[in-house]
Amino acid sequence: MRTHHVCPGHDELLGAHVDGELDAADAAACDAHVRSCPACAAHLGDLRALRTRLAAPGVRQTASPAFRQRVAAALRHEALRHEARGSAPVRRGDGFAGHVAGLARFALGLPAAAAVVAGVLVLAPLHAPSGLVDDLVAAHVRSLQVDHLTDVPTSDRHTVKPWFAGKVAFSPPVVDLADRGFPLVGGRVDYVGHRTVAAIVYRRHGHVINLFVWPADAPAAGDAAFREEGYNVVRWEQGGLVHYAVGDVDPAELDAFRAAAAARAPD
Repeated sequence: MRTHHVCPGHDELLGAHVDGELDAADAAACDAHVRSCPACAAHLGDLRALRTRLAAPGVRQTASPAFRQRVAAALRHEALRHEARGSAPVRRGDGFAGHVAGLARFALGLPAAAAVVAGVLVLAPLHAPSGLVDDLVAAHVRSLQVDHLTDVPTSDRHTVKPWFAGKVAFSPPVVDLADRGFPLVGGRVDYVGHRTVAAIVYRRHGHVINLFVWPADAPAAGDAAFREEGYNVVRWEQGGLVHYAVGDVDPAELDAFRAAAAARAPD
């Protein structure tokens, strides 16, 4: 999981929110914060995407009762040792991120707990996301889960395009594709790959397609297609801009979206 510079005091709070451990007032306050903080929103999206990955078939496995008892006994023992030393043990209610961080602290300095952590990782193998595609998928998932799909909700491209002026340092292409089966939903500003990007949102039979756009840093690298955690991603460059479309639609439909968007966007 990529590291985001979250606001002080929000690391454990976001982990608890993902685990559903916050009351209604704290959950609402957390949601309000992430709507105005790209870094915390990105971290929350990554945590949720990680939970989804760990719950996938073939990844999540159930430990035997005997093993669970051994893990619990070892953690209690190490918690008592840390309490005696005046350091903080892993606490119930710290959230998923808190448990992972606490186990990692044990593994760094405590041989007995390192063996416990090794056993836990065997039961739940962790495939850490890396690279831009993972960031894009996390941003897509985040837009669906944090009630922040659009900043400007409208199907009028003449409203969406000028809305980006002054919010991003380029002019993203906003095209009307309703006649091709991809109606425009709106747009928003997002944060992907350590940069601010334009996100133009379309739908396809109830499915959301996020089109992320930003200026190209290097000469065109050609079109490409990816699949990550159940989501399809297509990439192309046009008019000095990089385009990534992300959605859970069929690959052929996403490629049709790419072709339609590219045909109508200015070069």
